Amino acid sequence: MRLLVSVRSAAEAAAALAGGADIVDAKEPGNGALGAVSPRVLLAITAALAGATPVSVALGDAGRDDVTGAARTAGAAGAAFVKLGFAGIRVKREMTEHAVASIAAASPAAVILVGYADHERADAPTPADLVTIADRTGAAGILLDTYDKKTASLTQLMTADALRTFVGHAKSFGQVVALAGQLTIDDIETVHDAGADIVGLRGAACEDGRNGTVTVARVRALRDHIDHLLGTRMVAIPQ
Repeated sequence: MRLLVSVRSAAEAAAALAGGADIVDAKEPGNGALGAVSPRVLLAITAALAGATPVSVALGDAGRDDVTGAARTAGAAGAAFVKLGFAGIRVKREMTEHAVASIAAASPAAVILVGYADHERADAPTPADLVTIADRTGAAGILLDTYDKKTASLTQLMTADALRTFVGHAKSFGQVVALAGQLTIDDIETVHDAGADIVGLRGAACEDGRNGTVTVARVRALRDHIDHLLGTRMVAIPQ
């Protein structure tokens, strides 16, 4: 399981890298669940990382943001992944599929579709519907997140069994699966046991919460916790 840390600046990107993040995610938390950073900030982030680790980029939600333009900028900056959400277009399948096609054409980065556990609040497709959309559009993977960052976390909205079922369903279609949404260090074991490929964190990597600042020490604590968990879950080879 890989550790993704969301950052809003070059300084935070450097801290995430130094702390051991596997993927650095460019996102502006002040602009919502999938808030995009400015092109200037994105270029500063990629320059600070200098190719040392993959970069993912939040594009925003189709229908609300200029996701195609953001995808083009992300591709030019060398992003490995771009993340696209669908808040506000729950029943507009044609629009969702058109948006995926548009960003795939605009950027060489792998497309990750973002679903929300609180999908009714977001007026977005259900997590199960998102798996279908990803399969129909050839998206590389799915991130299950939370839309409202002021209320319940992912593990409060969905039980461990529900998360395990969702991850298994998505993986049966060959999709990479990431879980995020106000997760804490104590949620990492649940995410791992659900079978997720990636755990996404921001608030847990920051001093003073999601709108605070990512620090090396906090990222390192997350890295060490994951490494310890993975080490204790290894199956011994019979002698």
